[in-house]
Amino acid sequence: MTTHSSPGPVAVGVGPVSFAEVLAVARHGAPVTLTPEAEAAIERARAVVDELAEAPTPAYGISTGFGALATRHIPTELRAQLQRSLVRSHAAGSGPEVEPEVVRALMLLRLSTLATGHTGIRLGTARLIAGLLSHGITPVVREYGSLGCSGDLAPLSHCALALMGEGEVRDADGALVPASDALAAAGLAPVELAAKEGLALINGTDGMLGMLVMAVEDLRLLLRTADVAAAMSVEAQLGTDRVFAPELQAIRPHPGQAASAANLVALMADSAVVASHRGPDCNRVQDAYSLRCSPQVHGAARDTVEHAASVATRELASAVDNPVVLPDDGRVESNGNFHGAPVAYVLDFLAIVAADVASISERRTDRFLDKARNHGLPPFLADDPGVDSGHMIAQYTQAAIVSELKRLAVPASVDSIPSSAMQEDHVSMGWSAARKLRRSVDGLSRVVAVEVLTAARALDLRAPLTPSPATGAVVRLLREAGIEGPGPDRHLSPEIEACVSLVQSGAVLAAASSVIGDLQ
Repeated sequence: MTTHSSPGPVAVGVGPVSFAEVLAVARHGAPVTLTPEAEAAIERARAVVDELAEAPTPAYGISTGFGALATRHIPTELRAQLQRSLVRSHAAGSGPEVEPEVVRALMLLRLSTLATGHTGIRLGTARLIAGLLSHGITPVVREYGSLGCSGDLAPLSHCALALMGEGEVRDADGALVPASDALAAAGLAPVELAAKEGLALINGTDGMLGMLVMAVEDLRLLLRTADVAAAMSVEAQLGTDRVFAPELQAIRPHPGQAASAANLVALMADSAVVASHRGPDCNRVQDAYSLRCSPQVHGAARDTVEHAASVATRELASAVDNPVVLPDDGRVESNGNFHGAPVAYVLDFLAIVAADVASISERRTDRFLDKARNHGLPPFLADDPGVDSGHMIAQYTQAAIVSELKRLAVPASVDSIPSSAMQEDHVSMGWSAARKLRRSVDGLSRVVAVEVLTAARALDLRAPLTPSPATGAVVRLLREAGIEGPGPDRHLSPEIEACVSLVQSGAVLAAASSVIGDLQ
């Protein structure tokens, strides 16, 4: 979600690429090179494939058909046609174009697997993928087509088609052009795929993995921002910070909970609003769950995100293809490593996280608007209640999004539709899980933004009491961005969208962190 200056090139070696390298290539246009070690590994594996291609014994994917057609031996003179036919027939996606950042992540991760020396790709073909990434040429990939088993076949096939000089791409300026024209303009020559190459280019979990890496990055930002929003809400609703004390977190030692609670304590430190009701005269016994239990919910979400990150880290270190080349002893073996279940499950877990963090955020927002629960604030935070509606409908917007997020939290990975004449009879639906998660992450950012917007208005209404230095910095950020404070009703949608941008860019988190240091 955040933006950066142009990064340097990413060197793809025989080992895994990092989260930071995926983001640099996918979101920030970093060029890509292959290391000498990767090039040597690619050439060693290719020698194994070339030897098997000449052998009389059939080898799956090299001298046979694919999937349910694997029993047919393909004669030498038809093998180039076999590779072309595989890519063309599998590039069968439909629907809207997938976002360029997803396609770039997918291409980088496929190149990373190719660089391990387990796929049998030719070096020139691997170099061409790096060339497309470096020149900003992005194949058009469609929304629907992947079942997440045998990898993301259709999305990867659209990318492989571009390497052949076929299909459509977006050039570095975003223009839709034929792949052949884009390659020529960049000084790149299309490839004629040789034995095994078509399969090596399309048999991976790269699309769902790329989306997982980006979702983990976005959720790490959003969960810290949700702590900022929660602190603003607890403070403006005259809640207590005592429930966030470290000794209370220590007796239930979940790491995410401890980190979230520590953030809330730091964010609310030195607040005149909190100090105004601290002491023996305070008649508040317990705050509502949406305030008091924020670290428990945000913390569980954090721990789930870190579990997903650990799965992504293992997947980044994987060589996902079928069959795979084992260069040490010259074997080519079929396997099931292309099944997307490990990635699909955590993609679904994260959609649950997004839905529940949004749900508790909406509940904190709603409390501001009900004069029976907002401790002296005007109904709906309106300037003239009845004439003005204040933030009444901003909460409706939150509620609509939260309802959508609950639907998106229904797992995709429990579904399976058999394909390929029952040869591929159990599939992961990981691509579908990733696609809905992207919508969930966007929805969560919008719900948190409305909470920040509403809490900032409420803090202003607590004047002359002043908020904490950290939450006050967030209020100032909004005001400096042109989001006005309390007053008569005005067109609210532009203010919501402006606050969404501040949340998604990391500006809200940065404003609070500028006062108290980096949040956990």
